[in-house]
Amino acid sequence: MDVQSNSKEIVDINNTKTIEKSINMNNIKKNIYLVTKRSIDIIGALVGIIVLLPITILIYIISIILKENDGPLFYNQKRIGKNGKYFKLYKFRSMCKDADDKLASYLAENEEMRKEFKETQKLQNDPRITKLGNFLRKTSLDELPQMINILKGDMSFIGPRPIVDGEIDKYEKNKEKFLSVKPGLTGYWQVNGRSTTTYEERMELELYYVEHQSLWLDIKIFFKTFITVLKKEGAM
Repeated sequence: MDVQSNSKEIVDINNTKTIEKSINMNNIKKNIYLVTKRSIDIIGALVGIIVLLPITILIYIISIILKENDGPLFYNQKRIGKNGKYFKLYKFRSMCKDADDKLASYLAENEEMRKEFKETQKLQNDPRITKLGNFLRKTSLDELPQMINILKGDMSFIGPRPIVDGEIDKYEKNKEKFLSVKPGLTGYWQVNGRSTTTYEERMELELYYVEHQSLWLDIKIFFKTFITVLKKEGAM
């Protein structure tokens, strides 16, 4: 009995050590991934900001030509980041100055549009979007100021899209999982349907990324983003 008991204890100890070793290896791999990802974010964001400067000047000139310079060039909105921390997300303004009032009035008069907005949090034919704003969205240039967010550490190049208060409750039991990573400029959802998906499908895609994130997956998403933008797939 003593020999069997000792043998069992030795096996249990070995199993415990194997599990601990596996956990430590996974933690090391995760830390290497996060450090590599942050380094790429910093370098990429610095290059992006250099590109951002002349584009900002050009967009400003075009807004004057189109007489759409009656509001600020940039737009910021409070979003939820990693671990539920709030931050200001920056974009080029793509909507008219009184966008919120116009949306409320439009939805009040259109039941079908109310249903669409409730399901996707977007409108396929959004009356708030300006001519310049429509171009910026279709080319995804409106997202370029988020290089500032990436450099600050609020966001990463790759990750789930940052959401607002009204959206986080939709994740229910998966809230903490979704908020366990930094939001991204682009991500698994954007390259797999974007605006052509329902919000439920979007959540599934975002959570898939959270569960399977890796440097290789990030690289695939990064290059697929360029293809998606060039083809204007799911752009709004």
